[in-house]
Parts: sequence; C-alpha cells; structure tokens
Amino acid sequence: MPRGPRLDAPGALHHVIIRGIERGAIVSDDDDRIEVVRRMGKLAKDSGTSVYAYALMTNHLHILLKSGKGGLATYMRRLLSGYAQYFNRRHNRSGYLFQNRYKSIICEEEAYFYKLIAYIHLNPFKAGIVGSIDELARYPWCSHSVLMKRIVHDWLDRDYVLQFFGRTEGKARKAYLAFLEEEIGIDRESELSGGGLVRSHGGWSNVQSMRQQGLKELGDERILGSGDFVKSLLAEAERDVEQQISAGERLELVQQDITAVCKNAGVSVAFFRSGSRSGSLSALRKSLAQKFVQEYGLSFAESARQLGVTTSAVSSMVRKGG
Repeated sequence: MPRGPRLDAPGALHHVIIRGIERGAIVSDDDDRIEVVRRMGKLAKDSGTSVYAYALMTNHLHILLKSGKGGLATYMRRLLSGYAQYFNRRHNRSGYLFQNRYKSIICEEEAYFYKLIAYIHLNPFKAGIVGSIDELARYPWCSHSVLMKRIVHDWLDRDYVLQFFGRTEGKARKAYLAFLEEEIGIDRESELSGGGLVRSHGGWSNVQSMRQQGLKELGDERILGSGDFVKSLLAEAERDVEQQISAGERLELVQQDITAVCKNAGVSVAFFRSGSRSGSLSALRKSLAQKFVQEYGLSFAESARQLGVTTSAVSSMVRKGG
C-alpha cells in the first residue's frame, strides 16, 4: 500500500529523515555541512520551528522538531530547495539532490521523545564515524555536542531536551549520558522507523503477541504512537481536509512540475507524455507519480492521465517508490 498524504499538523513533534537521491551524498565536505546546519538553524528561527535533535550523515539527515505555525512542509521545502540550489551551484552539478519524498513521522511525545533523542544522537556512533560517546561530544555535526556544551546553537532547544532527564542541568546531563550508554546495545530501528502497527507497538514481536491475545489496535506508518494517539491524529487530519488546496490549484501545481521537469530534461511536454522511455524519462515519471499521489493526493487514474501512462503503471511506480 502507498503511504497516505503527509500529516502536517503545526505544533506536532516530527521525526524527519532526509536521504540523498539513490543513496548519494548530500554533503561532500565541512563547508557543505556548515551550510546545512546554518540553514536548519536560520529557518528554525524564521519559522518558529523548535529543533530538539539532529544528526547529519554523509547521505542522510535526521531532525527531531516541532513545527511552527506554517507547518512542517514549509520549513522542509525551504530547507531542501535552498540547500540543493547551493549544493548544485557550488559543485557545478544539476538535477535532484534529495530523494523525492522525505520521511516524516508524527511522534507521541511523552512515550517516545527521549528514545528519539538517543536514537538520533547515536547515529554517528553506530555508523562508526566516531568511536566512543566521548568522541561524539566533540563531533560537530550532531546535536549531542550541543547538549554537552561543546558547541552552541541558540536555535536548538537544549533546555527542553534536558528537562526530560532531570530538574537540574547536572542531574539531567548525567541521566542523559547514562541512558545513551544503555541505548547503545539496543536496536530501535523497527520501533522508531518501521511501519504501521510494527512501529506503533515497538516491533513485530509485540504485534504478534497482541494478535495472539485477540487484541486489535490501529496503526499508521506516518505516526509513532499508541492506537488512541493514531486515532486522534487521523480524526484531526480528516477535519482539516477542507482547508487543503483545491483541485484546480492541485492540477496547476502538477502542470508546473511537469513543465519544470521537461525543461530540465530538454524535451517537450508532448514527448514526455508520449510514453517514450528514452534517457531519464522513466525515472522522472516515477518521481512525479510518487509526488502527485503522495504529496498532492491525486488518484492513480488522474496521475496516469497527466503523465501519459497507464493507471497500473502509476500504481507500480508508487508501490516501488521506497
């Protein structure tokens, strides 16, 4: 099943994962890393977004944030498009830098906040970029160094993070470091980044146990939380449907996307819709199909009409999107 339209509730806690296209690098040196972090912080201030944790790796980026009044989409669009333009200019390249659909998970704060902080901060350690927690404190591209006061970012809400671990800074840092050590040997991937029920209930073994007991619980791959939390968010999203963009505005965005892709590829819109698979056209259609269905909420049939392919082809493109 394809992912549903992105849930974008202002003020919600989001775990965002951004990956380079085809697992490619999104940074090539420290100047690029500085630029990513600079833009992340400036946009957080400008948009009222609260950032609690980040870990910048070579080909992906984790951010834990609470979106401002403009929601997550505005912040992410400005961050990714602005940085991609910078990166392409600096490295004399063209084309997409990021995987078309960044992953965003709305998280139940009380149950998962502290686990997400540790999971994100341990990324450089578990990837072998640093060899110890002491080294991690000196690693400048992860917000663990901010909690340890090795680096100062006034846009990262350090106090909010530490208050989850203790009432005073000294006790909070001690408890946080102890928790980080405990988490080193625990694999949280399925619990924090898996899909649907598996993520919501802490792994497949827990889901099996529930089923053996005859228990049923709602799950959604866009949400990390209990069944009640999932239900409340989905109900709120349904109430917000009327505030989404109109069908006319949606099709206008589709036309703009197709025109931009054709211009970049050096082909006419008519040729793009002819079904030709020459060059990069198949990959471009796949990228647009995923965007039209997952971001704009277009049906498979309408997406197929816009792209000049069959409905089953669009279904296949979206299903294999990753």
